[in-house]
Amino acid sequence: IRELLHEDPEKTMDEAYHRDPCPFRIVDDCGGAFSMGAIGGGVFSLVKGYRNSPPGSRLYAALSAVKTRAPILGGNFAVWGGLYSTFDCMLLGIRRKEDPWNSIGSGALTGAVLAARGGISASLRSAAIGAILLALIEGVGIGITRMTADQFKPVMPQLPDPHQLAPVPSSGVSLPPQTGTEGQYQYQ
Repeated sequence: IRELLHEDPEKTMDEAYHRDPCPFRIVDDCGGAFSMGAIGGGVFSLVKGYRNSPPGSRLYAALSAVKTRAPILGGNFAVWGGLYSTFDCMLLGIRRKEDPWNSIGSGALTGAVLAARGGISASLRSAAIGAILLALIEGVGIGITRMTADQFKPVMPQLPDPHQLAPVPSSGVSLPPQTGTEGQYQYQ
């Protein structure tokens, strides 16, 4: 695949953290969203099926609810993830830069498209909700990155003030008198 994409096999560290190219990113995000929705929906359906069934058949009803609802919720998540990633790649291609505005715009476009059957009003409301949710997610991500980046900044070591140090024993070197020539030694 690297030969088809003309990628250099020896990447620098900065290039290693970039995401996959857009066609592969869409499929990857769609599959990840399906997995997340199916697992989360499976856990939720298991608990809901167990609680809403008669005492004699709780385990069977819980497993039946998982088999019925988890794939549907996984499919819904996959559609959302696929549309979001498609719009993200589209905005990346149009704007030629990858920043939080692409994610916010992708969230708005995804919300608008998924609510389009409800009319323009529902579509605009969903677009606003999608943009706000993605702006919150991006804002929290940027905040966490800035908070954790401070602990990796290089710190200049603090050198002690020579006047606060203990006097040097008489070994032929003495400190100069306090006349403004601080930090210089006189040899005798």
